[in-house]
Amino acid sequence: MIRPKEALRLLHINWVLLRHGLDEVILATHLFRPVRFLLYLSPFYWLRRHKLPPYPVRIRQALEDLGPIFIKFGQILSTRRDLLPDDIANELAKLQDAVPPFSGQKARKIIEHAFGHPIEDVLNSFDEKPLASASIAQVHTAELKDGKQVVVKVLRPDIERVIRRDVGLLYIIAGLADRYWKDGKRLRPVEVVRDYEKTILDELDMQREAANAAQLRRNWEGSDILFVPEIYWDYTRTNVLVMERIHGIPVGNIAALKAAGISMEQLGTQGVEIFFTQVFRDNFFHADMHPGNIFVEPSGRYIAVDFGIVGSLTTEDQRYLAENLLAFFNRDYYRVAELHVESGWVPKGTRVEEFESAIRSVCEPIFNKPLSEISFGHFLLNLFQTARRFDMEVQPQLVLLQKTLLYIEGLGRQLYPELDLWATAKPYLERWMKDQVGPKAFTRKLKKNLPKMTEYAADMPILLHKVLVDASEGRLELNWKSEELEKLRADSKKHQRNLIGTISGGTLLITGTLTLLLGPGQLLSAAVVTTAGIGLTAVGGLTLLRSWLKG
Repeated sequence: MIRPKEALRLLHINWVLLRHGLDEVILATHLFRPVRFLLYLSPFYWLRRHKLPPYPVRIRQALEDLGPIFIKFGQILSTRRDLLPDDIANELAKLQDAVPPFSGQKARKIIEHAFGHPIEDVLNSFDEKPLASASIAQVHTAELKDGKQVVVKVLRPDIERVIRRDVGLLYIIAGLADRYWKDGKRLRPVEVVRDYEKTILDELDMQREAANAAQLRRNWEGSDILFVPEIYWDYTRTNVLVMERIHGIPVGNIAALKAAGISMEQLGTQGVEIFFTQVFRDNFFHADMHPGNIFVEPSGRYIAVDFGIVGSLTTEDQRYLAENLLAFFNRDYYRVAELHVESGWVPKGTRVEEFESAIRSVCEPIFNKPLSEISFGHFLLNLFQTARRFDMEVQPQLVLLQKTLLYIEGLGRQLYPELDLWATAKPYLERWMKDQVGPKAFTRKLKKNLPKMTEYAADMPILLHKVLVDASEGRLELNWKSEELEKLRADSKKHQRNLIGTISGGTLLITGTLTLLLGPGQLLSAAVVTTAGIGLTAVGGLTLLRSWLKG
């Protein structure tokens, strides 16, 4: 049930929509659809229609009037290009956190309450005039007792209550849209609001942001292409973050960058290098790298700030991304389709040939452009949109990655229009794929699993003996209890064979290794022992490998 305050807020939202000529949004609902014809009979409607800006512009202006939470929602919504038309997504991307600051006195009180002491006991100085102000927090400059220059990021007062109120209203609006709007089922508004709620509530925790910054700083310690400021944990709380102050040129100020003698080509290339290194080397990427969060030192090194949103991928997601990009640029659309089915992104029953044909139809036009103009971000967007027709569920981490990739591409080509992203990214993709499937990957995984293998090695001969005796006497049984019992029964023979093969291979491998370690005795020569040890080890290893591959 809607409470009085929520009802008043909903009335205000409707008033803002009407004021910006978005009455069709209201009248498109099931409730008002029968009387919509009255609007078209009104002369006022047709007179005003000629004076109104385009529809996407009106949506952006309405969100700006509705306040910081709706601005933030529009910003995040602009990244869901798999759901929105391009014209609306492009307009929403223009939304800026141009939010009036709250008073420095209030900021001081919040900090003192967080520290439990007067601000003078903790800081040498504190500038009450904000350095920057955004929808969630604002930033002040300060100096620690040891003389270090810092910035203090302070959450807006009562911001959590405001966020929860407006998110609650967004859920109401999304529920109505899902029920009555003709495109509601396709655009899934409730899911969009749920993603937004998680993202914005995560940004309310300054300690989470500080932890993200600390991880990124650790990953790029000593780098000459990216600098991440230091976090001062002794002064950081859930609503206050204290961080090393940085000095640099905003990356969007092209004139100042050129005046400083910084190479635009180098900046563009290094931006792409930073992104792919974060994704494939570190598996931890800054997911809010818009120009407002990036600065450049006079030396040309990037500086990143604002770490409220970060992303990471599973190994499967990394491989999905790398193989798709490589297959895409090789025009191997069958492999792109096959990857989707293999990884479970689309239902197992999907016809690969049909999916391949759909992918080819959206990807081939991209190759009419020079390589330097091909957009990875738009390729992923087209891929996701096509896969949606085959019931693919886009994962939130991939949406974050797509958004970040679009930021990086836009920034890179703004700095250096001739930037060839493919030439820059290809070595990272190929090197990562080689590390994942080559001998190095096998050795790395073997080292990782060696402690477990050693732990159970002593029990292997006994287990092997018991299994072989039970098998020979017909007592080997596998009892499974599951909702898919019938399917598992059909696979049980295969599992039994793999189990016997694994135990046998492990026993042979251990026996061969022990033979080599113990060396020759009185009855056997060194050559015989060495040959037997190598033979047993090789056969055991091959048997294990065969069982794992079939498993």
